[in-house]
Amino acid sequence: MDQLPVFFNVADRWVGVLGGGSAASRKAEIAMRAGARVKVFAAQLCEELHELKANERFSHLPRAPLVRDLEGCVLFYCASENVEENRKVQALARAARVPCNVVDMPELCDFTMPSIVDRSPVVIAVSTAGTSPILGRMIKARLETMLPAAYGQVAAFVGRYRKRVGSVLKDFRQRRYFWERVLEGPVADLVLAGHEAEAAAEFDAQLEAVAKGAEHQQKGEVYLVGAGPGDPDLLTFKALRLMQRADVVLYDRLIGDGILNLVRREAERIYVGKLPEEHTVPQDEISRMLLRLAQQGKRVLRLKGGDPFVFGRGGEEIELLAEAGIPFQVVPGITAASGCAAYAGIPLTHRDHAQACVFVTGHTKDGRHDFDWKTLLQPRQTVAVYMGLAHLAELTRAFIDRGAAPSLPVALVDNGTRPNQQVLIGTLDTVAEKAAKAGVKGPAILIIGSVVRLREKLDWYVPEQQASGAKPTAARNAAITEPAAE
Repeated sequence: MDQLPVFFNVADRWVGVLGGGSAASRKAEIAMRAGARVKVFAAQLCEELHELKANERFSHLPRAPLVRDLEGCVLFYCASENVEENRKVQALARAARVPCNVVDMPELCDFTMPSIVDRSPVVIAVSTAGTSPILGRMIKARLETMLPAAYGQVAAFVGRYRKRVGSVLKDFRQRRYFWERVLEGPVADLVLAGHEAEAAAEFDAQLEAVAKGAEHQQKGEVYLVGAGPGDPDLLTFKALRLMQRADVVLYDRLIGDGILNLVRREAERIYVGKLPEEHTVPQDEISRMLLRLAQQGKRVLRLKGGDPFVFGRGGEEIELLAEAGIPFQVVPGITAASGCAAYAGIPLTHRDHAQACVFVTGHTKDGRHDFDWKTLLQPRQTVAVYMGLAHLAELTRAFIDRGAAPSLPVALVDNGTRPNQQVLIGTLDTVAEKAAKAGVKGPAILIIGSVVRLREKLDWYVPEQQASGAKPTAARNAAITEPAAE
């Protein structure tokens, strides 16, 4: 986040505007909409500013601003068509410690103006930190189509009842749960439909019901949510909704900041991460922690990389909850094999290469890989190996010793779907050495099978670290890629 988003209270306070053209008009008009008193400094006013003169909160001074004019101003806009004049007045504002915005000159701005979706009292601001106002307007246009105009009426309805709810429900968490039910249920639907009398009656009934049971502890709940392999855009809508409801989140090392930032800001965060061969918090303790927090009446988010039911031990974590009668929800996530293969340009199945795909884990307790090798080493089949990086050399040697061709194509996808993704292409007898030379740290997934050959044609994802240059090709990746023999 490059800038701090805030909503400034300017009601009945002075805002200065330099300029008499359309840009100055837009700044003056939006400040007045927010309740400000505006004084415009310009020799002449455009037609739009002339229309604002009838408003008692508008003042026109046909000269350049002086230092004394800045006294009492909470904000100042430099919107003159004269660049040097803008610079001069911006320096005055800076000296007077008045936050200043200079049109089309973000390097001089103390604040930038967002694109605004106005559903008063609900206001949504979209900012690109001055880098692309057009993009901001495009995003605003999409939001406009998504949000009914009546959302402002819902906010106003809630505002009328806030004090009453606060006096009836003293516990903060209980109040939050109540408001969530109101805003996600029939009360909000009735307001949106324009039936405020019916909405008020339903609201009164719900508040009375909660008040009568206020002495009973709110029952907790657990959300077991798959966060996918790393790209926040791969989260499901349901995952996002539950992430915004949680009181506390338990997460591990596979969850990046981009995803954690989507969790409700006030939620308590507890790291229970696991490193290979080093469990920060034992699995049994995680399960007991979920139970203990839910029994305290909290909404507990267990956020796991990939899919919680694919080598995520999700079943173990909720088994204790089921036995204790704690309600829980399971939200699938895109598992690493699917997500990483897709971002690496490698289909897991393909009519010309593989009619089956098998998922296995390379994690072992004693270094032995007790696979069903007869099932695993079938022709026209892809094998995706989770958590195999720590024992990659032993793992690939075991495949060869059981009869797999040393030249069988292999892809090692490191940090798949993330900005720092890298893909190493080799064979069973070379991939471990390549990974060691490249210093791969993981998380990584191994894809074994002839489908790996399709990457040269289907590679589409350009990680952030390569985005400034040309798209990588097989030729450019020659240092880590070699042709795969039959």
